Amino acid sequence: MAVQKPSIPKGTRDFSPMETMRRDYIFDTIRRTFRQNGFLPIETPAMENLSTLLGKYGDEGDKLLFKILNSGDYAANLSPEQMSQASNICEKGLRYDLTVPFARYVVQHQNDIAFPFKRYQIQPVWRADRPQKGRYREFYQCDVDIIGSRSLLNEIELVGIVEKVFDNLGINVTLKLNNRKILFGIAEMMGHADKIVDITVAIDKLEKIGLEAVKAELNARGIDDEAIAKLQPILELNGTTAEKLDTLASLLACSETGLKGIEEMQTVFEYIEAAEIHLSTELDLSLARGLNYYTGAIFEVKANDFAIGSICGGGRYDNLTGIFGMPDVSGVGISFGADRIYDVMSGLNLFPAELSSPTKVLLLNLGKDEAICSLRVANALRKQGIACEVYPDAAKMKKQMEYANRREIPYVAIIGSNELAEGRVTLKNMTSGEQLSIPQSELADNVK
Repeated sequence: MAVQKPSIPKGTRDFSPMETMRRDYIFDTIRRTFRQNGFLPIETPAMENLSTLLGKYGDEGDKLLFKILNSGDYAANLSPEQMSQASNICEKGLRYDLTVPFARYVVQHQNDIAFPFKRYQIQPVWRADRPQKGRYREFYQCDVDIIGSRSLLNEIELVGIVEKVFDNLGINVTLKLNNRKILFGIAEMMGHADKIVDITVAIDKLEKIGLEAVKAELNARGIDDEAIAKLQPILELNGTTAEKLDTLASLLACSETGLKGIEEMQTVFEYIEAAEIHLSTELDLSLARGLNYYTGAIFEVKANDFAIGSICGGGRYDNLTGIFGMPDVSGVGISFGADRIYDVMSGLNLFPAELSSPTKVLLLNLGKDEAICSLRVANALRKQGIACEVYPDAAKMKKQMEYANRREIPYVAIIGSNELAEGRVTLKNMTSGEQLSIPQSELADNVK
């Protein structure tokens, strides 16, 4: 049999023990913050019915869905032409995000839920995107949502969570906010309310491609030059948040929806100040977030000291559960991109040094009787919360020491024939080289 070269699909990754411990550190920090704010965990399947997913993310999002070929031998005897015409050859797909499956979950389990329902979910999602730095085909999202309440206090709670998570992770960030009602008002002011999706998709790319390219894309989407001329001053607004909103209120005076969005943003920024949230925040009128289901406030978080795309984002949605037969249920949520957060923390060297090895003590194996004693000592250390391990083979001491160094284990405990006879242990600090001979009963205190 030919030897196969090991490989994985593009846009996916293996994670080493070090990487996995660091990722767990991120997940644990985020999960702890979610729970402190009263959110409850759920999980949903990796695959959903395609009918659940299609049409929820816009045309561009639909193109990025991974579709799953039906199992069994259904397609075995179909010609290529028959396969292209078969409507039921793919009936399932890998989830694109956690929000749409969450909406499906809420409707399906509504009789078991106390509203407003505060849930968090930490699971992988899949997108058939072109892999590049900071963009993967398989990646984790850490979502937190409040559904069943229209109160803007929920937006403030999410802003507070953003502040606490990134404070705890040591990442300096800026939270950008906008409102889809404002964007609809802008479309109305331009005379193209019917092209709200085209307009938001285009201006959402402003930071990536620049104003001239956005204008060209708007032209290509059927927006005339006169309408684009009305948009440009809005995208170039300067001043404080309050000044921007005041100017915007004058420009959008003809749009009831736009004025409602401005009022909501004024309230949100007032609440942020009143709640003494010190997170750096700014109103960004180019922020659109391309997902079609957002209807109110939208959020995006950028790392200030590391060049990468948004590391967290979300917003208010009013109509998502209505698609599944449960109308008039409003929700708001935000998603932390764990993979991009990992890249930021790695690039800025923000992970705690102790994550290099969970094992604090390696007990050497110097023979059968000595190893049995080491096992007893190891059990005593573990009962006191100290991670340790016993080297499995009675190998040369040099080999065992090299293993400790490669694993970056900070302490080695040596129980040889003399230590065994005297009930003692020699504890070596692998960083300084210092050695102590102490009673076995005092080992835990010395390690701590």
